[in-house]
Order: sequence, then C-alpha cells, then structure tokens
Amino acid sequence: MRRLLSVIVALALTTGMTAQNPVAEIPFDAADILKLPDGVYLGEAAGVATNSHGHLFVFTRTGPAHAAVGASRTFYKGGSRLFEFDATGRFVKEIGQGIYGFNFAQAVRVDPQDNIWAVDQGSTQVIKFDPQGGVLMVFSRKPESIPVAAVTLGRGTGPAGGGAAATPPAAGRTGGAAAQAGAGIPGDSFTRTADVAWDRAGNIYVADGAGDGTGNARVAKFDRDGRFIRTWGSRGSGPGQFSALRGIAVDGSGNVYVADSGNKRIQVFDGDGNVKAQIGGIGTPSAICMTNGSHRYLYSSNSNDPETMDNGEIYKLELDGRIVGKFGRAGKSLKEFGTVNAIDCRVENQLFVGELLNWRVQKLTLHPGR
Repeated sequence: MRRLLSVIVALALTTGMTAQNPVAEIPFDAADILKLPDGVYLGEAAGVATNSHGHLFVFTRTGPAHAAVGASRTFYKGGSRLFEFDATGRFVKEIGQGIYGFNFAQAVRVDPQDNIWAVDQGSTQVIKFDPQGGVLMVFSRKPESIPVAAVTLGRGTGPAGGGAAATPPAAGRTGGAAAQAGAGIPGDSFTRTADVAWDRAGNIYVADGAGDGTGNARVAKFDRDGRFIRTWGSRGSGPGQFSALRGIAVDGSGNVYVADSGNKRIQVFDGDGNVKAQIGGIGTPSAICMTNGSHRYLYSSNSNDPETMDNGEIYKLELDGRIVGKFGRAGKSLKEFGTVNAIDCRVENQLFVGELLNWRVQKLTLHPGR
C-alpha cells in the first residue's frame, strides 16, 4: 500500500510540474544539409542518429518494396534503406542494402561504441551493425507472412508488421496466471518494434509495440549479449500500461523513459520496470531523445496524427518533467515539422530531426540564451 501511494504521489507531482503556461519559445535556426547521390531519394525519414565522429545515419522508408498476395496473406520484403552521411551532409554509403530485415523503417540509434542499431517495425526486428556495417546481432524473427487484414495505414503507409508468426500466443504466463493483453512473452518475440536504448552497463531496452490495437505493448530488457532479463507492461491507460509506444531513452541513473503516445504521456521506470513518474502536458509524445553530459535534458516531439496539422512543436524538458521551452510548429517550410519521428541530440543544442510527412532531415541549432 505504501508503495502504491508513493507511485500515485510521484505521478501527481510530475504531471503538475509540466502544466506550465505560457511555455517559453526557444529561438533556433534550421538547415537541410543532406546531399544524396543522383537518382537516390529520401522517403519518410523514420530514424536519425549520429556517431562519435559526427556522421549521420538516416533510416528511411523508401526503396524497392515488393509485396505478393497469396490467398489471405501478403508476403512482403524491401521498403527501407539505411544511409550514412558525413558531418557536412555528404553521402558516404548505404548500410544493409537488400537485407532481409528491412521492411518498414521505424528508428535508428548509435550506441556508445558506435554500433548502429536499426529498428524495423515491419519485420518486427532490431538489428545491430558494427561501425562498418557488418551484422552483429538480430532480435526477433520476421513474420513469414502478414495477414491482409493487418496491413494498415499508420505513420505513413506500410505493413503493420504483425501477422500470425509475430502475434504473441497465450504465453507470457507467470505462475499459471494468464498474461494481460499486450504483455507479450518472455524473450524477443516482438510486434511492431518502436525503439531501442541502453543503460551504462550495456543492458538493452526495446520498446515493443508501436500499434495501439493488437500485438505487444511492453518494454523488454536484455543484457549486453542479448540474453533476456525481463519484460514489463501491457495494453491500457493505467500506470505501467501502454498505448502505442513510440520512443525510449535511458538516463545516467538507469531510469527508463518511454513515449506512451496513445496515452499522451512519457512514463518513467527504474531498470526493473517499476513505475516512478509520468510526464504529461506536452501533447502527443512520439520521438524522444536524451542528451549526454552531467546535466541531461529530454527532447520530445508533439507529433500528432497525419490528419492533424495543429501543433507539431518539440519540447525541451528537465528530467523531472519541467518544461524548459519549446520550438517549431507543423508545416512544410524549414523550421516547421511534418510528423517528427526521430530526434538526435548528441549535442545538446544541435539536433537532427527526421520527418515522415516532409521526407527530410533538418539540422537545428538552438539559441536558448538569445
């Protein structure tokens, strides 16, 4: 009972601290710096990340997608490409061209060792590449087929990534009790994977369940070698439940921040999945990013559904949920955003933002003291 009360108090305090009005506008500049080779085009920029050398990686929904319909099932391959650019935006190379697990790009992250992690919502897989682009580790198994009824319009067009092979069975039981909807099964049987992050020990956290209807709605934790540790979460709106996970980040103390988009909040957990707090009052959190350094900040995009062009701003937050300020709005021009799905914030006041609707990556320079 004491633990429950402490959780409720933490939730109330954190939510209250985000209810600020008015929110300060942070001045910023924007540039479109990517230089693609002739005949190569950027589609929906679903993932953006930088490495320690300033190179930029873009996971985009583009390329030669192929779908063959047989009876009631669709067999799908292709549709995502992973590009590397140098710090000036010059094209360097493509990584994983034609790879089996690239279907419907969702996110890309770079870990402290400069390994590249591609998260694909369509194949339900998370793929770890070394800095040169060699495959090091693969999580989950791509569905052999996708039921036609499961192919939906989500953030952009593409497969839901579910299918019979990826839908959790009535497993995930503990002590004989039936698992809650969306709790998944122990291990890396993912559905519509959303994002990946790490703590200082190298433990891997996967936000599993970008959909808000069926499939998983949980966080799965693995050790640095990919061995399963634990899972938490289910579908719903209560503390520790999720509706459409979009992003995940881990702070220096090992706290896990999850963009719970369907519930319009960011939930905060310890590394064992215990609820610590929630952050609200920032629209519909989608892409989130944690800065480095001794004083860390959290960036979160208010990425509404494609049918709604209101808002669209990005918030800068203290880790306790207090809003430092916001910048940008929905639109087509530079300094405006079209459904932000990715933020890289390796440098606190220099961001790279990937957009789905505008098919681009913007480099933003913030001027908080101006």
